[in-house]
Amino acid sequence: MCNPAAFNGPPSLDQQQDIYAKSYKDLSKGILGCPHYQRNVKIQANCCGKIFPCRICHDEACDHPIIRQEIKNMLCMHCNTLQPASQTCNHCGIQASQYYCDKCKLWDNDSQNHTYHCDECGLCRNGPKENFFHCPTCNVCMTISMKNNHRCIERSLESDCPICGEYMFTSRTTVTFMPCGHCIHKPCYTAYSQTSYQCPTCLKSMTDMSDYFTFLDQELAQQTMPAEYKHFISHIFCNDCEKRSETDYHFFYHKCCHCKSYNTTVLKTTEQDKTTTTSS
Repeated sequence: MCNPAAFNGPPSLDQQQDIYAKSYKDLSKGILGCPHYQRNVKIQANCCGKIFPCRICHDEACDHPIIRQEIKNMLCMHCNTLQPASQTCNHCGIQASQYYCDKCKLWDNDSQNHTYHCDECGLCRNGPKENFFHCPTCNVCMTISMKNNHRCIERSLESDCPICGEYMFTSRTTVTFMPCGHCIHKPCYTAYSQTSYQCPTCLKSMTDMSDYFTFLDQELAQQTMPAEYKHFISHIFCNDCEKRSETDYHFFYHKCCHCKSYNTTVLKTTEQDKTTTTSS
């Protein structure tokens, strides 16, 4: 069920006022659109025939998602003419938006977005286009700086953000790719990284932790374990290099013998034979 009125049949006076009322991206500046997009037209959803400022406004008001590619009609907010989707109103001649994609049925009048269509992604992205490339394995557009400089995970963006749960491939929120190849919304990453340095998906370190691990080396050198624990050994798995090793037991920290990372998981703890001696 949707809230706005449909163009199916003669609308009542209240429905007419709701349909033809201008909506704004910035009312104080007289910029038409909605909170999501700047544009001079509204859309008619093909699924229910109702009029909305944009596809997101539709999805927020309805119990079903819109299929943007099936949008056929637009409503010019200057002359209130319902007509086939295009970049220019065929009645008053006003340009609907600076950018128009007939494949995605996307109108964007904000030139700062530098919007472009990616055929491989199958949708429009914020640019500029020359600053991005499409990775066929990850199946997503990435910044040029990541070309030949990232770990590919097949169709990695076609998943939900591990923090907020929003589907990232079509999300309008900026996405951050971590060294492990997994991705996360940038605002979610910023908040999450305040309390953890592990990827929430695979537990690998999200950034270079060498300075922190050096600090732990210094701390553990000054704070030795009580003598009664010297015969205990921790069998650990390193989340960073994915190797197993053995190290001295500690209450909190266990260092990987291979890559020297402290991003490890204790698999079990055993006690050595107290009569056994080893050579150095």
